[in-house]
Order: sequence, then structure tokens, then C-alpha cells
Amino acid sequence: MTPDWLGAARRAAQAMGAMLAEHPTIAERVVETGERGEGGDRTLEIDAAAERAVFAELERLHDGGARFTVVSEERGSVDYGDAGVVVVVDPIDGSMNAKRGMPHHALSIAVAEGPTMADVVFGYVRDFGPAEEWVAWRGRGAALNGARLDPALGERRTGDGKLELVGIESADPRWIRDSVEALVETSHRLRAIGTIASTLCQVAGARLDGMTTLRSCRSVDAAAAQLIVREAGGHVAFTACAEPLGAPLDLAPHSPVVAARTPAGLRELSTVARLPP
Repeated sequence: MTPDWLGAARRAAQAMGAMLAEHPTIAERVVETGERGEGGDRTLEIDAAAERAVFAELERLHDGGARFTVVSEERGSVDYGDAGVVVVVDPIDGSMNAKRGMPHHALSIAVAEGPTMADVVFGYVRDFGPAEEWVAWRGRGAALNGARLDPALGERRTGDGKLELVGIESADPRWIRDSVEALVETSHRLRAIGTIASTLCQVAGARLDGMTTLRSCRSVDAAAAQLIVREAGGHVAFTACAEPLGAPLDLAPHSPVVAARTPAGLRELSTVARLPP
């Protein structure tokens, strides 16, 4: 019997929402545990609490007979009995937004039947800022708050042919400086909302015409949302990999991720992300 991945994700999201509501102030949310997660970032108390909520649900599935391996930003790789099924977890993508009380911070959970982005079969992103739930199953389409996303939606361009609205992430000012010429050539306006998962979902919903990270991202940030984009009719590439969806599902930053509503948009934005990892 297939594990109830969606039910587990929703229960974890509900617990996380309650935890964030109990810690509404910046003073509460900036408290650190004094440790670094396996992804290298300093762990916030809210990160640790969010991960506990996710692992509680995964352990419930394991107790019910599910077998899998978890790749989590905080704990790294955790063996629950099957290396062939990979659950990729980012408890709070956009932790800086969350700790500052800014919108767009998300729980991201992906399930894959293999080692790369191409093998992801389930994607779940719960954005706590606008209270939006994005869900996709491979071959079954994607939905926002239960309403199916239209895969026929295209892109908008300005009169001079540029993509009207493009998201950028990993926005270190030096990386923007290095990418500015390619961004000028491809993009009319930019948005940086501070979470790769949520930015990819904006492409899935055709709110953005495309997005790119300016340097390599980790699988925990993109695994779920890249499937949501593709199931919503968009296109995704990990530009430093031999295959567009060949990025491994581990914690190393292998490649930039680029997404767009059309193949043409994907090709154009891939010029922005052709930088070394």
C-alpha cells in the first residue's frame, strides 16, 4: 500500500503553523540552537521544531510499514529502511524570512523513487506567508489549494521581447553584479522573495514568467517545487548537470535551477545561470 505522503505532509504543516503562531515575534524566531545543520546553516529553534514536526509524521509512516531514506537540511541522511525511496525535506525554506516575520517561508517535502530530480513522484510546498498549499503527483498534474493549475498558461513578454516578470534567488549582491548583463537581456522586471521553493511555485502558477538561482542550490530547496512546476505545464533545468533533471537528491549544491513557462523562456534564462557552482 502506498504511504499517505500527502496526509503526513499536511499534518506536519499544521503542526508547523501552530508552532510559528506560538512564536510570532522576531525576538522569539531569531533564537539559535547553537548548532549547524547538515546543510551548513546555523540552526534556528524554529528550524529544529519544524523538523521535529516533519520527522514525527515520517516516523508514523515508518511505524505503519513504509520504508524510505530521508534527506533533510538539518539532520542529513536518515535511513528508514529503503535507500531506493528518498524523502527530501526542507522544514523551513526561507528561514531568514520566517525569523524576520516576512511572508514567503515554506515547508518543502518531495518523495522520489530514485536518486535524481527526474525521479521525484510527489511534491508538497506549504507557504506559510500567503497560506498556500502547492501539491503535485507525477503524471497527475499540480494543484494550488486544491484547484488544478492550468498547464496551458504561457508567459508574458514586453514589446521588446523580454520576459515580463522573473524571479531570482540566492541573491548575494555580488552574484547579481556578475549576472546583470544576462538579466538585462532577458528580463523586464525582477522579484526576489527569499525562498527557492516558493519562487518555483510562482512559476507553476504563472505568476512569474520564469525564475533562476544565480548560483547552485541544494536539492532540499528545489526537489518538491520543480515537480510542481513541471506538472503545472512549466519547464525546469539544472543547468550544470549533464541531464536537465539530473541533479542528485543529496545535500551538496550541484547546480543552479532555472524554470520557465515555455521552452524558449527556459533557454533564455539558462544564460543567466551558466555560472560556476
